[in-house]
Amino acid sequence: MTTLRSDELPTELVARLTEGVTGSGRTVCHNAFTGRPLAELPEAAPAEVTAAFRRARDAQDLWAQWPVRRRAAVLLRFHDLLLDRQDEVLDLIQLETGKARLHAHEEVQAVLCAARHYGRRAPGYLRPRRHAGVFLFLTRVRELRHPRGVVGHISPWNYPLELSVGDALPALVAGNAVVMKPDTETALTALWARRLLIEAGLPAEVWQIVLGAGPVVGPQVVREADYVTFTGSTRTGREVARTAAGRLIGASLELGGKNAMLVLADADIERAAAGAVRACFSSAGQLCISIERLYVHESVADAFVRRFTEHTRAMRLGAQLDYGADMGSLSSRAQLETVERHVADAVGQGATVRTGGRARPDLGPYFYEPTILEGVRPPMLVCAEETFGPVVSVYRFTEEADAVARANATPYGLNASVWSRDGRRARRIAARLRAGTVNVNEAFAAAYGSVGAPMGGWGDSGLGRRHGAEGITKYTEAQTVAQQRLLPMGPPVLGLDDRRYAALVSRMLRVLKALRVR
Repeated sequence: MTTLRSDELPTELVARLTEGVTGSGRTVCHNAFTGRPLAELPEAAPAEVTAAFRRARDAQDLWAQWPVRRRAAVLLRFHDLLLDRQDEVLDLIQLETGKARLHAHEEVQAVLCAARHYGRRAPGYLRPRRHAGVFLFLTRVRELRHPRGVVGHISPWNYPLELSVGDALPALVAGNAVVMKPDTETALTALWARRLLIEAGLPAEVWQIVLGAGPVVGPQVVREADYVTFTGSTRTGREVARTAAGRLIGASLELGGKNAMLVLADADIERAAAGAVRACFSSAGQLCISIERLYVHESVADAFVRRFTEHTRAMRLGAQLDYGADMGSLSSRAQLETVERHVADAVGQGATVRTGGRARPDLGPYFYEPTILEGVRPPMLVCAEETFGPVVSVYRFTEEADAVARANATPYGLNASVWSRDGRRARRIAARLRAGTVNVNEAFAAAYGSVGAPMGGWGDSGLGRRHGAEGITKYTEAQTVAQQRLLPMGPPVLGLDDRRYAALVSRMLRVLKALRVR
């Protein structure tokens, strides 16, 4: 596949990407830079989703019989193929989402880290483990990990590579099959990743992709799956959780956020201001872990806002399929309308626009300038609702305890950021923030990129974690196999009656406690 430089993709390319994808209907995805159609894709009916799960179940049994190291080798080959052919998918990501190329490359980086991590660590995460038995030397206990079966995965439009294949990799290496419903508007990226993973050695039927309207295809995926992963809005996440709970299956949900960044009095102002640009405007703010609330100590607020505003005004907006732009477009008319509504509501109630605050139709139908607001207060929409766009509100504080309380005054708890020259002080404050990840002197990449550590949300930001041990073990069922040797677990033992047996066991339990046996 060559790099893409046209508005509409060649039909032969689309046919190659959709090979083996179920769907008797037709649907269309669009170019985010122009709003025009990009490709026509197959659309699945509910019965066709069921058929995809049936094929995946048939393939999963053989896939799970592969030794885990053989499955992991597929991930490592995929890693190398992605490195070699990244320009292909960078074009697709940009065309589908409108983001700048460097922000598209951040998705590639994240997937490469996940492929390498689970390609190397999966055998260790999944290996049988010995545990101490109820009686030393007499009880032998092993913990086994079995794949759940077929994982239903519903992925969003904003990070179409990382939140599709990046989440599928640990599920697959754990021995599961995957039936995925990506957002139709960004499905080409997921389809490309599937073809590359098949080229790396994944049996084609093990990863099925179904496309269609969310309210039609999404619920069918949840009804058929043995485990569900979902990334999207909190409202839809609650519906997914209710359906999964009714079926007594597990679910992992990454949902909304209203993430806060704290700039303390001793922060390096230049570094913090530059970091705030990345924190707030990466992927035009369409990032679950980006910053929408900035709390700045009063003693440095004027200097910080001045430098932050200067950095933001200097940003280059562009739609080119190449490096150079600092920020791209919003992804859709709906996102643009939300951003415009939030900014207009804030300004109408007295907020001040430091920079930005307007759409840029001269660049493309969904472009909006990176925007800094001050004077934001309840009940302005931007104060509490997730904007999911290039808009940040700046608040001032004098007491750190007040800043922590205000940062925590949200039902969300996904990501946060603390900036200070004193690392110990910053870490102490970080531990008081109600968020699944907190970054010190960085916005989000330090925590997210550390794939050996868990990442996920508290409260209305979701359930479960990606990355680390939990990012793969959640796709497994734990089984304990215990073997009793020599003596039985109950009377008769050595000819003892019930009373003497109970007394013997009681004495043994006291001894185990005294010996500090765990």
